[in-house]
Amino acid sequence: MKSILWRGLLLGGFTLLALILFIPSTPLSDKLPSFWAAKVPRIVLGLDLQGGMHLVLDVDQEKAVENYTQRLADSVEGLLREGGIPYTDIARRGMDAIEISFYGDDAASSIKGLMADEYGIFSPPEEHDGRLVYRLLDKEVERIKDWAVTQALETIRNRIDKFGVAEPLIQRQGEREIVIQLPGLKDPERAISLIGKTAVLEFRLLDEENDPYEAMDFGAPFGSELLYQKSKDPKTGRVEKIPYLVKKEVLLTGDLLSDARVAFDRQFNEPYVSLTFNSSGARIFERITEKNVGRRLAIILDGNVYSAPVIKEKISGGNAMISGGFSVDEARDLAIILRAGALPAPVNIIQNVTVGPTLGRDSIEAGVRAILLGGVLVLLFMVFYYRLSGVIADFAIILNIIMLLGAMSWFNATLTLPGIAGILLTIGMGVDSNVLIFERIKEELNAGRTPGSAVDAGYDRAWWTIVDSHVTTLITAAVLFQFGSGPIKGFAVSLSLGILINLFTSLVGTKLAFDIQNERFRVKRLSI
Repeated sequence: MKSILWRGLLLGGFTLLALILFIPSTPLSDKLPSFWAAKVPRIVLGLDLQGGMHLVLDVDQEKAVENYTQRLADSVEGLLREGGIPYTDIARRGMDAIEISFYGDDAASSIKGLMADEYGIFSPPEEHDGRLVYRLLDKEVERIKDWAVTQALETIRNRIDKFGVAEPLIQRQGEREIVIQLPGLKDPERAISLIGKTAVLEFRLLDEENDPYEAMDFGAPFGSELLYQKSKDPKTGRVEKIPYLVKKEVLLTGDLLSDARVAFDRQFNEPYVSLTFNSSGARIFERITEKNVGRRLAIILDGNVYSAPVIKEKISGGNAMISGGFSVDEARDLAIILRAGALPAPVNIIQNVTVGPTLGRDSIEAGVRAILLGGVLVLLFMVFYYRLSGVIADFAIILNIIMLLGAMSWFNATLTLPGIAGILLTIGMGVDSNVLIFERIKEELNAGRTPGSAVDAGYDRAWWTIVDSHVTTLITAAVLFQFGSGPIKGFAVSLSLGILINLFTSLVGTKLAFDIQNERFRVKRLSI
């Protein structure tokens, strides 16, 4: 009797805990005390149930190769200067080649030697009339393309994680595409802006010797570039473009940032983005401000000038700020993008599908109807075929569903349409386990055993069969979870939890009911 008491308390405790966890995920959550509804984790509905966004992005791999080749050209130019090797020009040609112009055979020999020693990623050069053309090896081009997609995937994942979307799906598709699913998203335009912004942050000096308005008519002078600052009138909403002439030389980039946060101006209480550089970036920023006191430093993001303050004194500590008439959301999104890092190449949205919540409600209602209809038919069959023992099996199945929903709430799991299918499959597996046990018990009763010994022998002999079938299914579910996409993972989660809980309810819950019959009521004949 002591064993029955402890098992009863254990079963009742788990059932009560499951109900406490699951109820906040139901419409009853509005009537619950605030501490209960707010603190308990809930089941998250997937994209197919609550609506949201489905995006497919194409990573511009060719642009990634171009950017990489341009950086190599800049690096080669720096090495040639340091080595005192004469040259006339270095430029990128096409997507994956750099061209070095020179005078004299000695210069050509020195350039070839330096390139052979420092850059093994180029094929042998082509020489044409004082020009050396170096082209990246095919395997290096493929590596850069693959890296661009991988890096874009991680950068976008970091941005979305900081954006606060619950249970997003972000994965690679094919060679150059990224699939993103954002369940329950309320502001799709903001999400698209956050995901797609390249976020290349640069610090450059202004060209204050030339007039930017003249450059609009006659072109920018050598060594400078014409960029614009977009200024929005808060009253009229009109956007004005202000021209700036900035030096082409990039003094500092955003890859040396260690943090970016939203702060507020004390005088006007307007939001701005506070930047903190790492130790290397702080030293470079201090040197830039020390050498250029009195000049204007342009802060440029993705080719747009955000601000161009005057450097009044040397700035130590590695702190800077970006202001530009932001709203709080704009400043927060910019900080998220800068913290997560720049995309290695532009991404293009090739599919943008918004799933409405109406479809989700219809799917939930259809799924609930399917579970209720399937469950009722199974319960009625078990009672019809196994009589009172069938009622015990039905009791275990109900406990199974309650504990499964509670466990999914505890793990903050995502419920999808395939997940609902997993719950239905769990009901079937629960019935299957009890059928195995009941048939074993009937065999023992037909062999002349008493009800108590027949029940014990039936559970003992069915034990390994049930465990084997559940473990093999659990292995399959683990593989689905590891390698499947979002909906498949939802199916794997509900199936895995259902299998583990079913072992408990089938081997502990129903056994408890039979033991109460045999030890407390001393039944002479089992209704099976």
